[in-house]
Amino acid sequence: MAETFEIHINENSRVPKYKQIVDSILNGIDAGEIKIGEKIPSINELSESCFLSRDTVEKAYKELRKRQIIESVKGKGYYISRINKNDSINIFFLINKPSTYKMMIYDYFVNAIGSKGNVEMYIYHCDETLFINALKKNLGGFDYYVIMPHFRDGQSKHTSSTSEVIEIIEKIPKNKLLMLDNTKPNISGEYGSIFQDFEHDIYNALKEGLDKIKNYGKIILVYPDKDIHPYPFRIVRGFENFCRDFKLDYEILDEIYPDMELQDRDIFITIRERDLVNLVKQIRQKKLKLGEDIGIISYNETPLKELLGITVITTDFKAMGESAAYMILKNKKESVNNVFKFIQRDSL
Repeated sequence: MAETFEIHINENSRVPKYKQIVDSILNGIDAGEIKIGEKIPSINELSESCFLSRDTVEKAYKELRKRQIIESVKGKGYYISRINKNDSINIFFLINKPSTYKMMIYDYFVNAIGSKGNVEMYIYHCDETLFINALKKNLGGFDYYVIMPHFRDGQSKHTSSTSEVIEIIEKIPKNKLLMLDNTKPNISGEYGSIFQDFEHDIYNALKEGLDKIKNYGKIILVYPDKDIHPYPFRIVRGFENFCRDFKLDYEILDEIYPDMELQDRDIFITIRERDLVNLVKQIRQKKLKLGEDIGIISYNETPLKELLGITVITTDFKAMGESAAYMILKNKKESVNNVFKFIQRDSL
């Protein structure tokens, strides 16, 4: 047992005590104070020695087991996982922008991979040249390549690929390729893919909220036509098809302008965070009531939107990240349309 190793608990810290236990054990492993395969104190032993509740220690051990840092042996206790880090999977994770929801996918992916893999993240900001150069420099150096293909063309509009992009992707062995978030046709062979169907996803999600949406007079999509990180135009097509099929009065705007002509019973669908913020500010300034006078649906879930009670239509970022990790760990080559849902809150 790691008798010389101590769990460090700072009573004055705002960090939860269970996480302090987790961090202490991880730091002990990195410092060589705890060895792979070594036994660690039982829940009761650690609870008594650190003057912590049993529930706190149990929560920490549960987290460590989930991340495959420790394992339990029936009748014997807890041990540091025998997985050799030198034999872990090396994963190249290429992400198009550092948005809240893209980082959520990455975090869920890394947590699900756990100690079985080393993940290196690169961001290319929807720039084709940065994307190509990143892959060129790292071809052959990783066991798997997880990529999100979203690009900005010469008019600052969204595109899923170019001939040069396809050429570099084709150089990745298909058994090492996982396409995430966006589909890319014209890539040969069988490879893994977990994607959003932007056109049909927004249509079906809005259909879930149709009873609420029909209570408003006009539905307005705020779609940034040009942006440094552009959004797929398929979102617009799905929105238009929804409005036409259900005979709804609609409009599409580039942004939320200053001093908007807000009308009672308008409902807005915002995509960018700053448009959502600007809209909420104007609703408050005009003393309108959110969810009654004006409705809001926001695209893509974030913790802040949940806290503020904003209705969202969103892909399930947790499912995407964890499914990607599962496909790599199980060596799957499936094509999966990720879960997309309507979450109603007070803004509608």
